[in-house]
Amino acid sequence: MAFAESFLEKIRRFDAYPKTLEDFRVKTYGGATVTVVSSIIIVLLFVSELNYYLTPEVNEELMVDVSRGDKLRINVDLVFPKISCSFLSIDAIDVSGEQHINIVNNIYKRRLNEKGDPIEEPERDDTVGTHKVKKAKEDFLKAVKETQTEKADVLDPNRCESCYGAESDKWRCCNNCEDVRSAYNDKGWALKDLSNIKQCQREGLSDSITNFDKEGCQVFGFVEVSRVGGNFHIAPGRSLTKHHVHVHDLNPHESHRVNVTHKIRHLSFGRNIPGKTNPLDGSYEVAEEGSMLYQYYVKIVPTIYVRTDGSSLETNQFAVTRHRRQTQETFAESGLPGVFFIYEFAPMLVKYSEKQKSFMHFLTSVCAIIGGVFTVAGIIDSMIYHSIRAIKKKIELGKAS
Repeated sequence: MAFAESFLEKIRRFDAYPKTLEDFRVKTYGGATVTVVSSIIIVLLFVSELNYYLTPEVNEELMVDVSRGDKLRINVDLVFPKISCSFLSIDAIDVSGEQHINIVNNIYKRRLNEKGDPIEEPERDDTVGTHKVKKAKEDFLKAVKETQTEKADVLDPNRCESCYGAESDKWRCCNNCEDVRSAYNDKGWALKDLSNIKQCQREGLSDSITNFDKEGCQVFGFVEVSRVGGNFHIAPGRSLTKHHVHVHDLNPHESHRVNVTHKIRHLSFGRNIPGKTNPLDGSYEVAEEGSMLYQYYVKIVPTIYVRTDGSSLETNQFAVTRHRRQTQETFAESGLPGVFFIYEFAPMLVKYSEKQKSFMHFLTSVCAIIGGVFTVAGIIDSMIYHSIRAIKKKIELGKAS
């Protein structure tokens, strides 16, 4: 028993925190203030450290891109306030020679008035230069039928109208405006003036082309292309291939009326990830002159984001350089007016990996916060206490003398 008491007494000597008797402790208002302030600081620092611990650390790696993706998704949302939807064509061409002419899959157009407000719900287009909106088609056919009834001038279903020099084995008869345009397309010719085509006059398409600048258009959706360099563009006039060359059915003498003022509401490549920034979003370009060509040279950097649970997200970042110039009447030499996105892929791959922070590091930081704040607070409290005592002694000595 005596040995046990002696052993415990030796252990008690290792106490690094000797306690004073309660009767000898002095509690002051200054000490209470320091305690409250230091406690608040400890809580704030603890919350900050906890938030830092719970936020995964993101490591960035740069490596050579050896992936082989089949398709690239281009997400677009552009507004053209000075060009009607019936006059815009959307095309994509890559360096391998693959062409997507008059893209209609997953691309929609919304007609806008001169104030930029939607006129009707968006519809997916079939081709440039025809009435695309379903309601407009119904109204137009109804008006034609009423006119034909009044005049008793019903078109002969067995008629064979002229193709205006573009007749072929496939197109012996062109009974509507679209037939004439298709016949010219097969010949590789550009149909410059619709006002002289009887079928287009009857269907009212010549007026819609003439008044193409009386409305605006919003083009939005996405396009899937091969994962190689190329260009995606939105330009006026119907696009076609002539002698293996991509051209647009646009009269050069009318190009000065084409105003390609546009706003890029959104442009991205690949999957959209919350928090990812796209440098062209919200940009607005005003064409002070007609027949302007806007070119955006885009360098795409493949990106992979790996989460802490092992799942990964594949997307693309990009950098862009802008260029603009006015085209001349000879499009072959100066380019076609419109908005062109010329993109190419960087040979590098950026990989972001989430990593959970160490719990021991968090525990060490918390202990350092608590110990450090209390130590500094103790020093400050001691300085305040001894300063006040010294001042009181001087006051008492002054009164005594």
